[in-house]
Amino acid sequence: MERKYPHLCSPIKIAGVTFRNRMVSAPMGGTDITNDGCIGPKSAAFYELRAKGGAAAVTVSECMVHPATDGSHAYHLDPKVLNSLASATYAADAIRRHGAMPSIELSHSGMYAGTYMTDKDKQKSMNQWGPVDTVRPDGVPVKGLSKEQIADIVAAYASSAAMAKRAGFEMVLVHGGHGWLINQFLSPYFNKRTDEYGGSLENRCRLAKEILIAIRKEVGPLFPIEFRFSGSEMFEGGYDIDEGVRIAVELQDYVDLFNVSAGTYQRGFGNTHPSMFKPHGANVPLAAAVKKAVNKPVAALGALSDPAMMEEIIASGKADIVCMGRQLLADPYLPRKVMEGRDDEIVRCLRCFVCMAERAATATRRCSVNPVIGREIEGDEIQPAPVKKKVLVAGAGPGGLYAAYTAARRGHKVILCEKSDSVGGILKSEQALPFKYEMYQLGGTYELLAKQAGVEFRFNTEVTPEYVEKEAPDALIVAVGSNPLVPPIKGLNGDNVVIVNDYYLEKDKVTDDVVVFGGGLAGCECAVHLGQEGKRVHLVEMRDVLAPDANVRHRPLLLEQIDKYVTVHTEHTGLEVRPDGVLCKDKDGNEVLVPGTTVICALGQKPKTDVVDSLRDSAPYVAVIGDCGRVSNITNAVYQGYHAALDI
Repeated sequence: MERKYPHLCSPIKIAGVTFRNRMVSAPMGGTDITNDGCIGPKSAAFYELRAKGGAAAVTVSECMVHPATDGSHAYHLDPKVLNSLASATYAADAIRRHGAMPSIELSHSGMYAGTYMTDKDKQKSMNQWGPVDTVRPDGVPVKGLSKEQIADIVAAYASSAAMAKRAGFEMVLVHGGHGWLINQFLSPYFNKRTDEYGGSLENRCRLAKEILIAIRKEVGPLFPIEFRFSGSEMFEGGYDIDEGVRIAVELQDYVDLFNVSAGTYQRGFGNTHPSMFKPHGANVPLAAAVKKAVNKPVAALGALSDPAMMEEIIASGKADIVCMGRQLLADPYLPRKVMEGRDDEIVRCLRCFVCMAERAATATRRCSVNPVIGREIEGDEIQPAPVKKKVLVAGAGPGGLYAAYTAARRGHKVILCEKSDSVGGILKSEQALPFKYEMYQLGGTYELLAKQAGVEFRFNTEVTPEYVEKEAPDALIVAVGSNPLVPPIKGLNGDNVVIVNDYYLEKDKVTDDVVVFGGGLAGCECAVHLGQEGKRVHLVEMRDVLAPDANVRHRPLLLEQIDKYVTVHTEHTGLEVRPDGVLCKDKDGNEVLVPGTTVICALGQKPKTDVVDSLRDSAPYVAVIGDCGRVSNITNAVYQGYHAALDI
């Protein structure tokens, strides 16, 4: 058949190994780690899903090679641990049996050992090791590695690679970026050694070179070694892309595939994992620069989700392979959909960082748009319902759409009623914010998937108790969402006020001087957008913090944007909305006028409890999901919708 994206779908041979296409699954930490540091069964299922989805290679992350100097509670391959080889073998086999190449990331955190630990006191009590004696920015002392320790770490990389090959992995990825140990040696900022491991570029590359040579000796020639590194560290004092290219040239004789990322985890999380405030493919130019200089294949990565963009990257010679992490959580089947010409069905990553926030907060995995993530071992395929029923879903927001889609896939007859003339619910408001366009797009994708699954859509149809009685469904899923919270503040119903949910409909009303009234997540993101448009934006919030409802990964990056574009007034209580701004009382009790000729009301949402209460007893089975039960977020709406459908 003729492929829509022929370059993306074409195979590639690296070190004698043929990869079925040019789309690979980036290293992502799994979901369970045993007490003795083995890959747990949940993690094997987690990685297997990306192999089933059609990725050419799937990389298990993050295998720490030397626990004695790297105290992170993570995977490690230890010949003294009985289950170590067995658990790795099961993981490799889970990947390989679906036609993907199983790979494993070998890593050492160096001075940032313990980064993933939530117990900060325990983290500070650990010995941290790096190129030289120093003190981390958070006050944790770091000891410089001796030459004997370096030799031991090099040997540990080699022995870990040998064990990985024995377990059935068919390639390894050596992590030399993101501020971890190898990067610390490559970086002039971190590496102040005065021996043969520091100073010149050649010396700073010595550790990486010794590791790569030692691994090659153990695994042999027909076994790809991938080297991930930061093309540019992207902070003052670190190396830039020109030096990144020189690093690649220095190491190319020992590498089969360069994986070109960016930044350091600790000094630029939003560069290493491009946030919604960055363009898609923001780090591709780094890969393109390396590609021009080396004689080995190059993988590009960084917020890639559009097959057309990825096709162009390969067709134009910027890279040979595209690497995806978060996008293959949102839709593990993206590669198969691309290969089969079904790219319109791809569920796009929102770059909301829920996946990484959960990783940091609870050591689990979760995805806003894919409720299976982190729970793959429970079953990633929808099972037919033993008894087919009539299901009525009220509301076509994200939760209602996913509930209808799931119920239809189980064989139920599903009718989805929406009060308005289109799907999306609160997601429709996101179409006006370019950096959140994927959230608006999600409604259309879910609609397509639901229609293909057989869902009947009825627009301009309100579900009332009488309507339910007439339809007589076996099950009713209530997903009617929420209403904006508009408290009885004088002037808040004035002509100069725009409700944040309606901003996409009333953009033309917004002047160049704006007060955003409410500093939660919605208000902050709207304020950033208005500031990016060049408007003068003031943000009023009665609490002493902004966006407490944002997750721990997204919030710092959002606040960086707030600092760039917005004048902030925290601990200001709104008293009255006037034509020239919002009259507030500050924390000292003084009345202050925050100026602006347009006011965006972003004071939160309230559930439609009256609708819910009227429908609770209208069908044999009634499930209440999403904001109409309790105002929350897309993640919970989708998750609740999915499970409500599974329970029918």
